[in-house]
Parts: sequence; C-alpha cells; structure tokens
Amino acid sequence: MWTVSKGGALRGALRVPGDKSISHRAVMFGAISQGTTEITGFLPGADCKSTIRCFRALGVEIEERAPDHVLVHGHGLQGLREAADVLDVGNSGTTIRLISGLLAGQPFFSVLTGDASIRRRPMDRVTAPLRQMGARINGRQGGRLAPLAIRGTALQPQHYQSPVASAQVKSSILLAGLTCEGQTSVTEPARSRDHTERMLRGFGAEVRVDGLTATVTGRPQLSGQRVQVPGDISSAAFFLVAASIVPGSELLIEGVGINPTRTGLLDALAAMGASITQLNGREEAGEPVADLLVRAADLRATTIAGELIPRLVDEIPVLAVAACYAAGTTYIRNAEELRVKESDRIACMVAELRKLGAEVEELADGMVITGGRPLHGAAVQSYDDHRMAMALAVAGLRAGGELQIHGAEAVDVSFPGFAAALENLRK
Repeated sequence: MWTVSKGGALRGALRVPGDKSISHRAVMFGAISQGTTEITGFLPGADCKSTIRCFRALGVEIEERAPDHVLVHGHGLQGLREAADVLDVGNSGTTIRLISGLLAGQPFFSVLTGDASIRRRPMDRVTAPLRQMGARINGRQGGRLAPLAIRGTALQPQHYQSPVASAQVKSSILLAGLTCEGQTSVTEPARSRDHTERMLRGFGAEVRVDGLTATVTGRPQLSGQRVQVPGDISSAAFFLVAASIVPGSELLIEGVGINPTRTGLLDALAAMGASITQLNGREEAGEPVADLLVRAADLRATTIAGELIPRLVDEIPVLAVAACYAAGTTYIRNAEELRVKESDRIACMVAELRKLGAEVEELADGMVITGGRPLHGAAVQSYDDHRMAMALAVAGLRAGGELQIHGAEAVDVSFPGFAAALENLRK
C-alpha cells in the first residue's frame, strides 16, 4: 500500500524511464537481426523484462549490462529456436501479441501464456488475421484467449483491413509478414502509434506508409543497430498532469519522445488550457524528442474523442484526473478499448474517482466528468493496473486527507521508482 497526501508544489527536473513500446521493439527487432543491437535508455520494467525472458528462451543471447543498457546478439529472422518450455509474457500485452505474429511464421512449436490479466484479454484480434495468413494457432475459446499454442508454418502475405486502430494488431501482422515472401499490408480506421514502422525501417526492412496503410516486404536482411530509447510520454503524462493541477508547480521533463502518433495527450492538455512548452527538439534513433516544461494552470473542460483516442488511449486514466480539477464537464468518448486493458479502465476509474468524491458518469465507451468538486482521501484499488495506480496517486496530490492505494506495486510494470520520483519533486 502507498499513502499519498496533499502537499506543496512540484518543482525541479526529471527524466522519466525509457519508452515501453520502443524498448519492447528494440529487443524484438534486435533478436531477429544479424549482429549486435545496443539499447540505451531501455525501460527495466516488468513488461520489458518479459520480452527479454521470452527471447532468451527462444535462443537469443541478451546481456543486461545495466538496468537501462542492453545488448541483443541476433542471428537473423531464421535464428530463433524452439523454446524448451512455455513462454510466459507476464502482464505484457505487447509481448504476447507481437511475438505471436513473429512465431506464427517460424518452423517450430510455441506456447504463450501470461498472468491472470493477460489470460482475460482478447487475443482473437491478432489470432484471426494471422489465421488468414495461414497461421495455425489454438487457444481457449477458439483462440480468443491465452494460453495460445502456435504451430509455426509458412505464411502467405495479405492486406488486412483492421476494424480497430491498434499498434499491437498492426505490428503483429507486419511481423508475421516479415517471415513470408511478398508484401503484407495493414489498413487501420485511424492512425495508431508507428514505432514498428519507424524502427523496422531503421533495422533495414522495406517499409512503406501510405495514409492509414502500412506495408512491409517479407524476408528482409535486418542488421543490428544502436537504439537510444527516448523517455516514455505515457510515463511523463503523470507528471504533466500533476504539475498542471498542483498550484505553484514548474517541472522540466527531459528527453521525452514526442512521436506524433503518441502526442494526443499534449493536444488534449492544450485544449484544457495547460501550460506546456517544448524545448530542445531533436531526433534520436528515428524518433522525435524534446524537453517538456510544464507549469501549473487553471484547467478547463474539453471533449476527448474520435481520432484523438488512439493517440492517447494509455493516458486516459490520468486525463480523467485532470478533468476532475478542470472547470466544466469533460466528455471522454469512443474509448471502449479501455475495457480490455490491464483492467477495465472505464469501470475501475469511475469507481475509484467516485470514492474520492468526484462527479463521474460511466458510459459504454468512456465517461463524463464534471470538474470543480473538491476531492478527499480514501482507500482505493489499483486493480493490479500500473496506470490506474499512478493516476490515482496524482489525484491524491490535491485531495484533502490521505489517499491509500492498495496494489501500488503494479507501477513497477512501467515505472519502477515512480513514488520516489514524485516525492523528490514535492517542495
């Protein structure tokens, strides 16, 4: 349990952990490349550790020289070998969905499982399109749920029209496409994060993006690279909101990735009147990066919906907290994807914010939050969801009384040391 209480302003500078999405992909793509990939700024959280563990089991030598410094010694697309045991992805949806696409085209048998949360999350969004390519995948409820059994086979390229804007779905299919001859394409209803396309191109794959369609050419010769992982904007989100809502705050968050497919958070906070300035813009490993200066501001309500959702879906829990401290009524719509995250983030966020005295209405695809009501301390639950735990901690920074977060250890999935980082900035 972690207790958070109202305190002074947040002031100073910090660097958030490396981007989780990019850290996963750097290990995966290094594993299927020829030569050594050196990763600096790697996120040493539980999810990314799961990716390392799985690829080690598949025969890849991976050195952890420091928590954020990793060397991956790859042997090419054909260099993986059958694991001696079940591959356990822990709590990582990115790991299980992306690796499913890669293993579907390998000439061996694999079984994938994870924790209780992973075994509840929908896997048919990747198993169904992979089967259309010829993949042989079985799982609970007809392949809808893990554990998944994959009997690798030769795949056929396809053009998949995805019903959801999901980087995990897109990436799983593109990785499957790497293992077969020809071109594999995915068209989405809206633009999802494009780290896979950017990084595959950097490793030597032929990748084309045309509007909402991404295409890879199969059987590339990938070469190991040096990858500097930028700070994760999803982790920076908690500090951006915290500094915005706590009077007198001023924070500089250094080296944050500002990939345009991930900056919906910045757009939403700008619409709410937040004071955030981008400084020292540059590019690192094919990703745009900047330092973010945030100052406290009087926030106002907004509507978060439509094509904005895929660009900030992971940040919605903490945006809901911002809405509690904003003047007016904020509408969050078209976010039904939150129902199938580590927790049902719509139902869970509504329940926990109500415990704090917030005026929140649950919708099938989001929530309605009327801001301006003073929040108070209470005992709340994380539901073993890292983003829920951190969002509730931010809510407690201005709430009256003590806020007790049960299951706060879930933050180690993406932000080990989050509590200490937050406390060190409070003046």
